[in-house]
Amino acid sequence: MKKVVLSLALVAVLGLSFTSCRETKEKTEDAVENAADAADEAAENATDAAGEAVDSAVDATGEAVDSAVDAAGEAADDAVDKAVEAGNDAANKATDNMKGN
Repeated sequence: MKKVVLSLALVAVLGLSFTSCRETKEKTEDAVENAADAADEAAENATDAAGEAVDSAVDATGEAVDSAVDAAGEAADDAVDKAVEAGNDAANKATDNMKGN
Protein backbone atom coordinates (compact mmCIF):
# COMPACT_ATOMS: atom_id res chain seq x y z
CA MET A 1 0.00 0.00 0.00
CA LYS A 2 2.86 2.29 0.79
CA LYS A 3 4.34 1.82 -2.69
CA VAL A 4 1.01 2.59 -4.33
CA VAL A 5 0.62 5.87 -2.41
CA LEU A 6 4.20 6.89 -3.15
CA SER A 7 3.76 5.98 -6.83
CA LEU A 8 0.58 8.05 -7.04
CA ALA A 9 2.31 10.95 -5.33
CA LEU A 10 5.23 10.70 -7.76
CA VAL A 11 2.87 10.61 -10.77
CA ALA A 12 0.96 13.61 -9.41
CA VAL A 13 4.16 15.62 -8.88
CA LEU A 14 5.42 14.77 -12.35
CA GLY A 15 2.06 15.61 -13.90
CA LEU A 16 1.93 18.96 -12.16
CA SER A 17 5.49 19.82 -13.11
CA PHE A 18 4.82 19.12 -16.80
CA THR A 19 1.62 21.15 -16.69
CA SER A 20 3.42 23.96 -14.95
CA CYS A 21 6.20 24.02 -17.55
CA ARG A 22 3.71 24.00 -20.39
CA GLU A 23 1.77 26.87 -18.85
CA THR A 24 4.99 28.76 -18.24
CA LYS A 25 5.98 28.24 -21.86
CA GLU A 26 2.61 29.55 -23.03
CA LYS A 27 2.85 32.53 -20.70
CA THR A 28 6.35 33.25 -21.96
CA GLU A 29 5.20 33.04 -25.57
CA ASP A 30 2.32 35.41 -24.77
CA ALA A 31 4.68 37.84 -23.05
CA VAL A 32 7.08 37.77 -26.02
CA GLU A 33 4.21 38.31 -28.44
CA ASN A 34 2.88 41.22 -26.37
CA ALA A 35 6.36 42.76 -26.20
CA ALA A 36 6.74 42.42 -29.99
CA ASP A 37 3.34 44.07 -30.52
CA ALA A 38 4.28 46.90 -28.18
CA ALA A 39 7.60 47.38 -29.98
CA ASP A 40 5.82 47.48 -33.36
CA GLU A 41 3.34 50.03 -32.07
CA ALA A 42 6.12 52.16 -30.59
CA ALA A 43 8.01 52.06 -33.89
CA GLU A 44 4.88 53.11 -35.80
CA ASN A 45 4.27 55.96 -33.35
CA ALA A 46 7.88 57.10 -33.67
CA THR A 47 7.64 56.98 -37.46
CA ASP A 48 4.42 59.00 -37.41
CA ALA A 49 5.94 61.56 -35.06
CA ALA A 50 9.04 61.89 -37.25
CA GLY A 51 6.86 62.34 -40.34
CA GLU A 52 4.84 65.05 -38.62
CA ALA A 53 8.05 66.79 -37.52
CA VAL A 54 9.36 66.75 -41.09
CA ASP A 55 6.05 68.11 -42.39
CA SER A 56 6.14 70.90 -39.81
CA ALA A 57 9.73 71.75 -40.71
CA VAL A 58 8.85 71.86 -44.41
CA ASP A 59 5.89 74.15 -43.70
CA ALA A 60 7.99 76.45 -41.52
CA THR A 61 10.74 76.60 -44.14
CA GLY A 62 8.22 77.41 -46.85
CA GLU A 63 6.74 80.19 -44.76
CA ALA A 64 10.21 81.60 -44.02
CA VAL A 65 11.10 81.57 -47.72
CA ASP A 66 7.82 83.30 -48.59
CA SER A 67 8.47 85.97 -45.97
CA ALA A 68 12.02 86.50 -47.22
CA VAL A 69 10.80 86.81 -50.82
CA ASP A 70 8.14 89.32 -49.77
CA ALA A 71 10.66 91.37 -47.79
CA ALA A 72 13.15 91.34 -50.67
CA GLY A 73 10.41 92.42 -53.08
CA GLU A 74 9.40 95.29 -50.82
CA ALA A 75 13.03 96.39 -50.40
CA ALA A 76 13.53 96.31 -54.19
CA ASP A 77 10.35 98.34 -54.72
CA ASP A 78 11.52 100.90 -52.16
CA ALA A 79 14.96 101.13 -53.81
CA VAL A 80 13.38 101.65 -57.23
CA ASP A 81 11.06 104.31 -55.85
CA LYS A 82 13.97 106.15 -54.22
CA ALA A 83 16.02 105.91 -57.41
CA VAL A 84 13.13 107.33 -59.44
CA GLU A 85 12.70 110.16 -56.94
CA ALA A 86 16.43 110.93 -57.02
CA GLY A 87 16.39 110.92 -60.84
CA ASN A 88 13.38 113.23 -60.89
CA ASP A 89 15.03 115.56 -58.37
CA ALA A 90 18.20 115.66 -60.44
CA ALA A 91 16.23 116.34 -63.63
CA ASN A 92 14.30 119.13 -61.90
CA LYS A 93 17.52 120.72 -60.61
CA ALA A 94 19.06 120.49 -64.04
CA THR A 95 15.96 122.09 -65.56
CA ASP A 96 16.01 124.84 -62.94
CA ASN A 97 19.70 125.47 -63.59
CA MET A 98 19.05 125.68 -67.35
CA LYS A 99 16.22 128.16 -66.80
CA GLY A 100 18.33 130.21 -64.44
CA ASN A 101 21.16 130.59 -66.95
